[in-house]
Amino acid sequence: MFTKRTRALPLTLLSAAAIALFSPCAPAQQYTTDWLANTYGTIATHVGNGARSMWVSPEGVVYTASFWDENEGGVAIYQNGKSLGSIGIHDEFQGGAITGNATSIFTVLQAGTSLGSGTVARYKRADGTRDLTIKVSVWDKLSRADAITGLATAGSLLYASDFYSNRVRVFTTDGVWQRDITLKNPGALALDSAGNLWVAQKSSGTINEFSAAGAPLQTIQMAAGAQPSALYFDASTGLLMVGDEGPDQNIKLYSIAGAPTLTGTFGVTGGYLDSTTGIKGQVGDKRFTRITGIGKDSAGNLYVLNNPWGGGWDLGRNGGTDIHAYNAAGTLLYKLQALNFEGVAAPDPLTDATLFYSGTAIFTGTAGGSFVANTVDPFTYPNDPRLNMNDTQRDEHFGQLVTVGGNRILVASGQNPGIFYFYHFNTASGYIAIPDASLPGTAFNTSLQVTGGFCLDSRGDIWAGLDRTNHLYHYPFNGFDGNGKPSWGAASTISTPESVRPTARILYQPESDTMILAQGLAGNWDWTAMNGYIEVYHGWAAGNISKPSPVITLTSQNPKSIAAAGNYLFVGYVHTVPNIDIYNLTTGQLVTTLTNASPGTVDVGNDVDSMYGLRVYQRASGEYVITKDNYNGSSVVVHRWMP
Repeated sequence: MFTKRTRALPLTLLSAAAIALFSPCAPAQQYTTDWLANTYGTIATHVGNGARSMWVSPEGVVYTASFWDENEGGVAIYQNGKSLGSIGIHDEFQGGAITGNATSIFTVLQAGTSLGSGTVARYKRADGTRDLTIKVSVWDKLSRADAITGLATAGSLLYASDFYSNRVRVFTTDGVWQRDITLKNPGALALDSAGNLWVAQKSSGTINEFSAAGAPLQTIQMAAGAQPSALYFDASTGLLMVGDEGPDQNIKLYSIAGAPTLTGTFGVTGGYLDSTTGIKGQVGDKRFTRITGIGKDSAGNLYVLNNPWGGGWDLGRNGGTDIHAYNAAGTLLYKLQALNFEGVAAPDPLTDATLFYSGTAIFTGTAGGSFVANTVDPFTYPNDPRLNMNDTQRDEHFGQLVTVGGNRILVASGQNPGIFYFYHFNTASGYIAIPDASLPGTAFNTSLQVTGGFCLDSRGDIWAGLDRTNHLYHYPFNGFDGNGKPSWGAASTISTPESVRPTARILYQPESDTMILAQGLAGNWDWTAMNGYIEVYHGWAAGNISKPSPVITLTSQNPKSIAAAGNYLFVGYVHTVPNIDIYNLTTGQLVTTLTNASPGTVDVGNDVDSMYGLRVYQRASGEYVITKDNYNGSSVVVHRWMP
């Protein structure tokens, strides 16, 4: 189907200076509602999730393909920096390859469809309807990898890379098979003005030329480590443009008139990891992350799809959509960014909540904010768990952050995690998060998953409820070494108070010596859920481990995530409302409810569909900054509340 979305609202309406709402249950409680990690903050205008490939029409219409988008079709359509709608449904496409011509779009279906991941479908550009399917590969059931890794059209022909069958298949655009070209693990495709086909082999760093009849011609062997991930032939210059996903993270320009010759590059060599033109990890107009799509329009504008690093088994959570558009002179025109799906970014205490850290990215600003850095370095740390497609979690895009003595500790985890990953930062590595340890893991001498709650407190101590033990494990922070790496001592254990078993969440505030324990579902081993019963212990370290006061019984259904700062507890819910209830930790009374202080201009999502999808920090001014996961709008909701 073709989904038409409304035009973007004026930027003057999309600001953090939203109108104040007042709770009827307490004196005036003023707050504003804002968002980060998406160029636009409403469902009607938002940039789609996880674009994995791109095709640009001569008139400058940009089509991207995604594995999953919660609130629109998997092929998103943009022009002049605004959304024009989408094609298909949210889980229809594999996302790894897309191409088009004057009348049609061709893209790969996913394993979950009846036709499977070996099929290319054709859609009418005019109305988005599907009018043809083409069987390309026998690899129909791949969901964690791409069966078809490249698509291209020229005239009446369609070319498709059948990766695991080691061939490029040639069809008419009406689906009639013409021939196969044998090549091991073919990837991105491009056709030059002579009708010759160029085929990338990403893992070997080669690009192979074939004649229109399929005869092998020339081969470009790129430098060691290069990984050609996207191809585009620029007819206006005669250059073959090659996106390099290797350490250079830029676009190589090859003259193919005669023997192919590297004539230049576009983008900073080293991309976001370069430390001569910026801080390592810092993104920018030409500081690319991994390049997955290149295109130009007839006006000479260049479009680059480059997506932040970070793994995800369903391919739709791979760090986000990041499209840069440049004029013919190479000057940036605009960006389209959707940098979060199922994740949240934590306010940074070291900058008094100016920066926000997700599991893989850093943001700042208001009204969509700015993308500051990608904290994953796949070349220095190839074993970083955030890159592991076979991890037990779908991703590690949920960030928790504390600062101790001017040093940051980042915890990255998934939507409903049983395992937590720890990272540190230092000057030499810039914004890159350096992998340290995991809980469970050898550093903590346990293989038991964390199913009874997790807390990294403001002093760096770890509190965890290990699987079915009915104990709280307290790992004391031991400090940082000379490189900024944290370590923890052996755990002491405390029997969980029987009145709050089984424990589902743990929060500890060392400044006030307050322990907050939330109960799970007794007799039901859904350890991701809470039952609405919360005990607050003041003076926990001083010895009060048996007399909670207050006890809070939540009145709203399906509590999912809690966070605490100052004298307040913040509660989010799943399958019900996007509201955040705020409770006083001294009285146990509901203080106010955050809904949306700017209705119509900021989407706040359906709910909090994650165990640690709320983060909160109290600024020096007394203002509370609350962040919330919003999978609907591929964004992070930010409430700013002043009691």
